[in-house]
Amino acid sequence: MSGPGSPPRRVVVVGGVAGGMSAATRLRRLDEDADIVVLERSAHVSYANCGLPYFVGGVIEEEDSLLLQTPERLFERFRLDVRVNTEALAIDPAQRRVRLATAGGAVDSLRYDMLVLSPGAAAVRPPLPGFHRAHVLRTVEDAERLAVDAMERPRSAVVVGAGFVGLETAENLTNRGIPTTVVEQAPQVLSPLDPELAVLVAAELVRHGVRVETRAAVAEVTECGVTLADGRQIPGDLVVAAVGVRPDVRLAEMAGLAIGPNGGISVDGDGRTSDPYIYAVGDAVEKADLVGGGSSIITLANVANRQGRRVADHIAGRRVRLAPSQGTAIVKVFDLVAAVTGWNEARLRQAGRPYRVVRSHPANHASYYPGAEQMSLKLLFDAADGTILGAQAVGGAGVDKRIDVLATAITGGLRAEELADLELAYAPPFSSAKDPINMLGYMAENILSGDCDVVETDEIRDLQEAGWTLLDVRTASEYAAGAIPDSVHVPLDELRERVDELRGAPCLVYCEVGQRGHTATRLLHELGHKARNLNGGYRTWRAVQAASAGEPSRLL
Repeated sequence: MSGPGSPPRRVVVVGGVAGGMSAATRLRRLDEDADIVVLERSAHVSYANCGLPYFVGGVIEEEDSLLLQTPERLFERFRLDVRVNTEALAIDPAQRRVRLATAGGAVDSLRYDMLVLSPGAAAVRPPLPGFHRAHVLRTVEDAERLAVDAMERPRSAVVVGAGFVGLETAENLTNRGIPTTVVEQAPQVLSPLDPELAVLVAAELVRHGVRVETRAAVAEVTECGVTLADGRQIPGDLVVAAVGVRPDVRLAEMAGLAIGPNGGISVDGDGRTSDPYIYAVGDAVEKADLVGGGSSIITLANVANRQGRRVADHIAGRRVRLAPSQGTAIVKVFDLVAAVTGWNEARLRQAGRPYRVVRSHPANHASYYPGAEQMSLKLLFDAADGTILGAQAVGGAGVDKRIDVLATAITGGLRAEELADLELAYAPPFSSAKDPINMLGYMAENILSGDCDVVETDEIRDLQEAGWTLLDVRTASEYAAGAIPDSVHVPLDELRERVDELRGAPCLVYCEVGQRGHTATRLLHELGHKARNLNGGYRTWRAVQAASAGEPSRLL
């Protein structure tokens, strides 16, 4: 705070969305005397950019619903000097001044005592022929332009990129009656998910009429669609680019601020950059990584808002606690929900970190209560001490609850087996007496204690070649509907009486989702047979096969 008789301290915030506005409003609540100026290059501040695809799709009908605040309201309530259509052009750290330009072309400079950078991230536009024709979806203005074109009912649309925003956009264009194709260069949609869960999302897209092209690189955007690198033409009167974002670090680089290993602005635990008078928050900033240490780029609104609050606290002289991030995210794709927290298998393998996996396919609430929906859960944990490293969930109702519990468990430092001891709210419409989270804990406990030795699907062939019997313990009707090739069928309830048929060979056991397989494995152990259980059962095997073949329609 300013001393008696001294001019008020001026804090300039560059960027008026999420982190920037959180910093400005929080600082006002802590310091009534500060002179707080917010510079925003677009025409809007404090808007809900996560809602932009739903405005394009007409789910959110009024644009004003996206605008959480206006410059006028922010002045009335917080006495913030909010300047829209004003772009920060450069920073002079020595003089502590920001050079800025207004929409009318006027250029000026503004002194600061403290500067908060919240420039966000810019949509990636690959240097490909015609890519300037593609829409992007980062601002309200982007959404306005895309919504206008979508309402003209183009014959078809192409969404380039199958991340969160790309799939939300594809869903909303489809709901407007526009035949839509999703084109993704990677082998799967939604890269934060592991392949056997991502394929479930791809199948949901296909089920709703969306054409999904993975392992497909775009070579050119034409006036009538896109041309792929293999020469195929994908028609699209409307093309939307959702290939990702990169931290907007232009101002930081020009000011000589340190840039982190992932290309974002480097900040310390207080949100301060390499210049002690400049802070940075939001999508442009490298975040401390809770799971692996180091830093990573996490472009999430809740993380940006939290950073803005913490920076304001530090500017106001308050002690700030370090809050690493783990990348908890969720997306709705038609009738399916996909959510992640922490690291996935690909990232753990790349880092060389040993881990174990449990997979489950439980109902979201008591199966006897009407409306139960199945979900697929995956838990990744340290092979030695059970530290939870990541989790994924795909399904319908209840996915958000489970991923939030698992995210909280990671933050709280719970071990995987301790999930079994959580007392979670139970009533038949909401859960089972053994909540799916508890079941993950029991399964992890079995693995860590050695009570259950699980096998992943990519180990099946090697075990069969080594003489193991692949044993299906499901019912006769389940087996007739589909089974893993070369498997022997002995239903679980007949296993005691028919165990001699196995001739003492070691058994790789599977059921539909893994639970009966575990029971059969334990029974075989008790009967003197060597046995292992297929992790996630036949349902996971089918998903892995569909993902490997790039054919999500196999799951329909």
